[in-house]
Amino acid sequence: MGLKNMSIQSGATITVTAGTAMSFLDDGVTVPNGVHVTVPSTADYRVREHATFRFTPPKLLTDGTYTRDKKTVSFTVPQILASGKVVNNVVRIERELHPELSAANAVEFNKRAAQLLMDSDTDNFWAAGSLA
Repeated sequence: MGLKNMSIQSGATITVTAGTAMSFLDDGVTVPNGVHVTVPSTADYRVREHATFRFTPPKLLTDGTYTRDKKTVSFTVPQILASGKVVNNVVRIERELHPELSAANAVEFNKRAAQLLMDSDTDNFWAAGSLA
């Protein structure tokens, strides 16, 4: 299947198994409303993986309603090309939720969204940009 008839799971359990842990540490880079972390075990600084997390809280408006919060993560994996040039491969995740959404519904929302990155129905989109 593809995007136009994709299917994702509601109420899914999503886990990561196997692999090797990549430990991130705060590297002291100043990020307004956020934190910047890096993988210090990657010896070559040019290709050291890093992530930036930002949070903008909801705001109370003059009419008594609230805006949505905004949480953004950017995960960067640098790569040295055959030419010697360093490029950054980046995935950005952005989520905006109204503060009245329950914590349980926010978790379910995250699980559904995670499937958009890894579900077989979206593989061709991520691999080749296919919109079919």
